[in-house]
Amino acid sequence: MKIISKILLPIILVFILINIILATTSNFLQQKNIDTTVLYIANILFLTLALLVFLMQKNALKNSNPNVFIRSVIGGTMIKMFATVLAVLAYVVLTGKDYNTKAVFISLFMYLMYLGVEVYAISKLNKTKNA
Repeated sequence: MKIISKILLPIILVFILINIILATTSNFLQQKNIDTTVLYIANILFLTLALLVFLMQKNALKNSNPNVFIRSVIGGTMIKMFATVLAVLAYVVLTGKDYNTKAVFISLFMYLMYLGVEVYAISKLNKTKNA
């Protein structure tokens, strides 16, 4: 359990860091017509997806068949991509012509940040004994 908390710490730190950045730059972002609500929701979505996929991959590492881990990585990537596409489509449909393109692109950059941290965390877990 101690290993898991060390591995999950970078993902949670990215979530906290992004929230701090959004809170401190909220006025600046609003002046640039960037919807901060979209960014906060995207941050929560990406944290949830990161934790879900991380747990999937952690369970796959316990299997003696290495193909299970590869399938979990591919499946996790597909889950994150489809969830992100569905979230963007839902946002565009719900807001109509008033959707905020800048917020969507910043959210996609946040997706890349989470992706990098997830790869780091799962590779670190893969190197530990008895993972």
